[in-house]
Amino acid sequence: MKKIIETPNAPAPIGPYSQAVLFDDTLYTSGQIAIDPATSKLINGDIQKETTQVMKNIGAVLAAADMNFEHVLKTSIFIKDMNDFQKINEVYGSFFNEATAPARETVEVARLPKDVNVEISVLARK
Repeated sequence: MKKIIETPNAPAPIGPYSQAVLFDDTLYTSGQIAIDPATSKLINGDIQKETTQVMKNIGAVLAAADMNFEHVLKTSIFIKDMNDFQKINEVYGSFFNEATAPARETVEVARLPKDVNVEISVLARK
């Protein structure tokens, strides 16, 4: 059975989608961008701060589904500039245990919602 996951600790959707959907024991998150849920303001300009907020938002969605980063099986990272990859990777890596890190893809794209520099989604399972 499909269950919609919502939390005020992550940004509210900016369109007709859910923060995440839990189906059986598998969680599918929507892409998270660097919106601070406390202020609804976009964090932009410093790729490491932006990535940190994105990962915090993902953590909040995972927590709302009674999960954490150890449950993540796969991530999809969309970045505006591949030259930012190393800085994004440093922040991203700090949220995972390297020995059990999830599978991942990283794709450079022409444009992201609200002209952010990074968007990340995850697939997780209890």
